[in-house]
Formats: sequence, C-alpha cells, structure tokens
Amino acid sequence: MTALSSDYPGADYLIIGAGSMGMATADWLARHSDARVQLLDAYCPPHEHGAHHGETRLLRQAYGEGSSYVPLAKRALKLWKQLEEESGETLFLSTGVLNVGPPGAPFIDQVEASARQHGLALDSLSGDQVSSRWPGWALEASMHGCFEHEAGVLFVERIIACWRARVEQSPQVSLVTGAQVIRLEAGEQSGWVAVCADGRRFGADRVLLSGGQHIAPLMAGLGVELPLTRVRKTFAWYECDARYDTAHFPGFSLTTPSGAIYYGFPDIEGAGFKMGRHDSGQPLEAGEAMAPFGEHEDDIRELQQVVERYFPGVGALRVGAVCQYIRTPDEHFLIDEPLPGLLVAGGFSGHGFKFASALGEALGLWLDQKQRLPELALFGLTRFSSSREGTS
Repeated sequence: MTALSSDYPGADYLIIGAGSMGMATADWLARHSDARVQLLDAYCPPHEHGAHHGETRLLRQAYGEGSSYVPLAKRALKLWKQLEEESGETLFLSTGVLNVGPPGAPFIDQVEASARQHGLALDSLSGDQVSSRWPGWALEASMHGCFEHEAGVLFVERIIACWRARVEQSPQVSLVTGAQVIRLEAGEQSGWVAVCADGRRFGADRVLLSGGQHIAPLMAGLGVELPLTRVRKTFAWYECDARYDTAHFPGFSLTTPSGAIYYGFPDIEGAGFKMGRHDSGQPLEAGEAMAPFGEHEDDIRELQQVVERYFPGVGALRVGAVCQYIRTPDEHFLIDEPLPGLLVAGGFSGHGFKFASALGEALGLWLDQKQRLPELALFGLTRFSSSREGTS
C-alpha cells in the first residue's frame, strides 16, 4: 500500500459510515477478501442517528420504483436468507406485502409490470376482495390491490448487530466508533485521508463514503456537488386488535386517491400496528436537529386520518418517532466513483435497506476488484448532469 498522510496506516480500504451499506460492505469484504479494512462511524451502530433504526423494513421484489431493481431484490433476498441461516437469528419474517391504490396509480401499475416482466407471483385484487381477505382493511371496491407472496419484513437493527458481530470477529477488519469525520483530503502521494473532529486521521488508497447526511458536505469539501437532500420523516405505532397480527395481516404500501404514499407493518411481537408516510416531510440541513414527533402540526394528523379511513381495528397512538430520508431528485440511489478511488453510496432512504445485503456485495466487489456490476448502472452520478444539460 502506498504511504498516506494518516495516523492509522495499514488499511487497504477505508469505509466511512458503518450503517446499512457500510457494515454490509465490511461484512462482505471480511468473508471474500484478504484486504485490511478500516470501518468508521461517528456513533456506535446500531443507533438512531442514521437511516437504520425503527426496527423493521419491508422486503418486496415486485417493485413500484422500477423493474430495473428486481434482479437486485432477488439477489438480496437470497443473501438475507443465507445470513439468517448462518447467524441463527430471525432476520426475516414472511408476511407477504400488499400494495394498494386507486386504479391507474403509477406505483401500483409499476408493481404489476415488474412482476410480469420477471415472473413474480402476484395476486390482483379489487378493494372489496382485499377487505374480505384481510378484515383489517376497509377499502372501497374501486381500489386495487396486488399481493406479493414472497415478501415480508426485515428486522433492521438485528441485522446491523449481526453484521457488526461478524465484522468484529474478523482479524482484517477494524471498527472504530466515535469517529466523526469532518473533512476528506487527498493523500500525500495517493488515496484519501479522513480527518476526524478529534484530530485522528484514517487513510487508504480506496475509500467508500457511506455516511448518510454527511456524504454531500464531505464531497463538497473536495469540490464535488452531489444532489442529496435531507428530509425529516415520521412514523408511529398504534394499539390494534387481532386482525393485525402477523398471521392475519401483511406488510403494505398504500397510495391514497390524493396520491399520498404510506407504508406499514402488522403487529409484530406485540409492538403494535406500525405506519409511516413515504412522501412529504420537512427539509433539513446536514447536522440540523430533528424536531421530536408531534412538534409539527401534521405529524399526528397525516397518519391519524389514514388510520381512521382504512384500518377499522387500529386504535390509539402508542408512540411516534422521527427519522431522516436522504434522497436524490429522482429518488433512485446514488452509487458512483466521482473521484478516483473514492466511492460514494447514498440516497437510499425510503426503499434502500432491503437491498443492503446485495449492495454490500456489489460495493465490496467495486472496492476490492474494481468491478462495477451492471445492476448499479441505474445509480450513476452522470444521470443528473444529463438532466441539467437537457433543461439548460
């Protein structure tokens, strides 16, 4: 390895951000490479400061965000099941996922199109058929549903903890917590150096920056502007009756007639009915504190009105929470190498975690073998340059 300006030399690869994608990549490298890996996080994962908290995420393959995601989703499901078998932990709950919306809703149309294109099993149902099959729903007959059998719920914090345990057992991977990176610099001869708030410096020839809200500011310091925005989001758990237990109710997405998009989960292990809104939210600057749940006037109302309209067995609010989305303008991911040897992976919020197992593999291959898988072509930075040129 070429000497770098670093207080901690010796790593072949440096990963900044040990959340979903960073930890997944480190886990893959620990098992498929002899490289020495330095993994940094400002906190102690799993934690609530990034995008990987809130207990659960939906896993689906018939994909409303676009058919191009389906091969990645299939690979991810295979790797989730493999991780579950190797760890002995329950990481995936097969509940199925129901997508509901008015006729012609673009998201629902795309779910069905991706299922047809990739041969995925999908039940097509009218609104009254949905309500009959799952009495926890109260839908008008004109609404449309499509149910994916081979889908369900991932236990996100368990997964991060599982990866962390495996990474810490690896002799070639070093996890450093409490390492708040405030600046990136070019190495004296090659590579990149991460400078922490406490003065520590970590360097390597190849670096993965997967630090959520901190990606854009850190890259801006190197003269690279990335189209990533940060948004405050809310979700909540509610009291509910037996209609919402995992034996009688699936995970879901709901597009309302007004076009608002919600997602939710059955009552898992007594936690209650969980629901959040996917669109909307309040813009935030990097590092800006998020107002607690309930401080914005819409926090409770935008969820409560949907509960009252569509879910007859859901009762009082138990607890609400806030999280952050890091988004690109088109809401597709941003995975690229904007500077030689410096990879960025961000913009995953709202639908990224389900792919983390497969993206950890893909990012590991890119770091270790300089091999960019074709499944990542959709996520390049140049698509935004083309968009700006087309509107100028």
